[in-house]
Amino acid sequence: MRRVFKIEGKHKLNGRVRVSGSKNATVALIPAAILSKEGPVTICDVPNISDVDCLTILLKELNIEVFQNAQGHLIIDPTNMKNTILEHNAVTKLRASYYFMGALLGKYKDVKIRMSGGCYLGPRPIDLHLKGFEALGATVDYDRGLYHIYADELIGDRIYLDIASVGATINIMMAAVYAKGRTIIDNAAKEPEIIDVATMLNKMGARIRGAGTATITIDGVESLTGCFHEIIPDRIEAGTFIIMAAAAGEDMVVENIIPQHLESLLSKLKEMNVDMEVNIDNVRIHGGNKLKAVDIQTQTYPGFATDLQQPLTALLTQAEGISTVRETIYAERFKHCPELNRMGANIIVNIPSSTIAGPTPLYGVEVTATDLRCGASLVAAALMADGVTTIYDIEHIERGYENLDGKLNALGAKMWKEEVE
Repeated sequence: MRRVFKIEGKHKLNGRVRVSGSKNATVALIPAAILSKEGPVTICDVPNISDVDCLTILLKELNIEVFQNAQGHLIIDPTNMKNTILEHNAVTKLRASYYFMGALLGKYKDVKIRMSGGCYLGPRPIDLHLKGFEALGATVDYDRGLYHIYADELIGDRIYLDIASVGATINIMMAAVYAKGRTIIDNAAKEPEIIDVATMLNKMGARIRGAGTATITIDGVESLTGCFHEIIPDRIEAGTFIIMAAAAGEDMVVENIIPQHLESLLSKLKEMNVDMEVNIDNVRIHGGNKLKAVDIQTQTYPGFATDLQQPLTALLTQAEGISTVRETIYAERFKHCPELNRMGANIIVNIPSSTIAGPTPLYGVEVTATDLRCGASLVAAALMADGVTTIYDIEHIERGYENLDGKLNALGAKMWKEEVE
C-alpha cells in the first residue's frame, strides 16, 4: 500500500497560517548541538517533519538523550555520548546527515559515517566539505560507501570555497570551533540558516564572527556548553505558502516570517502583479489579480532561492505570456515540469532552463512528487486545478513541510491522505 495526497481544487484559501521553524536550519542545528561538552541544548520551534525523525535516530545511535518537553522543545543531552560509526539507514535517507561529519570531527577528531542520501537533484558532491576538513589537518579515507575522517589535532587555516556552499560552510564552521587558532572561510555562503547555526554555537561559547557575509572567522575554543535556542522561521515554507496564496487565495495571511529573507520572491511576485501587503512579520495576499509572466534565475542567497523555483513554476502556468526559469544551482531540478504538463501546463524544458506559456487551465490527474519541492509545486497546482489531483510519493513532501494538509485544510482547502495499492 502507498500513501497519497488527494486534493480537490478550486477551493479558495482564506485565513491565517503560521510558518514553522526552518527545516534547513534545523537539520544543521541538531548535529551542532552534539558539540556541547557540558549540559543539554534546548531547541524550540523544531518542525515536526520526517527529517527530524531521521536525525533523532542518529542522535540515539550516538547514545545521546533526546526528547521533547511539554512545550514542544527538542532537548539534546550529549553527556553520555559515544562516538560510534554512523551507518544506520537514516543516514542514507537524509543528505543533511553529513553535518555529523563536521560536528564529530570537531569534537572527537574522528568520524566514520556512511554516504548521505536525500532528494536527487543532480550531482551534489561534498568535495568542498572534505577539502575544508583536510585544510584543518584531517585525513579523509573512503572505502565501500564509508567515510573515515580523522586527525591528531585540528589547526585553523584560511579556506577558500570554490562555490559558496551552504553545507560546506556550516560543516567547516562546526569542525573549526574546536580547532587550534583561527579559521577563516572565504567565499562563505550567506544564507540565513548559517547565521542561525553560528548564533546557536556562539550561545554555546564558540567565537564565530562574520556569519551572513562572504568571510567567516572562527577562533577555536576548548569547550562548548548547553544553551537555549529558537529556530528562525522557514523562509522556504513561507515562500511556498505565499505562492499558494497567490495561486488560490482570496484573503490570506502568512505569519511568522522574516520579510528580508524573502525579498527576491516578493519582488518577483510584485512584478507578476500579485496583490500583497508586507508587514513586520507577515504577508497578506489578496487573490484575483491577473498575473503577468516573469523571468527567474536561481542564485545563492540573497538571490532567488532554488527551493522556490519549483513551487513558483506552478503559479507561472497561470501568468499571461511566456515565463522562463533558469536554474544555476541544481541542474536537474526540473522533474516537476513533466508532472505539471500532465495537469495541463505548457512547459518546455531545455536543461538548465524551462519555458512556461500561460495561462493554461489545469485539471486533476495522478502525478508523482519526485522530490520535496516538486511535491510543493504539485500541491500548488492541485489547488488551482479542476477536479481531484492524486499525488504519489508524499514521503518527499513530509520531509520538509510540517502538517501541510492540516494547515491548508484550515484555510479552506480540501486535501486528504489515502492508502492505495
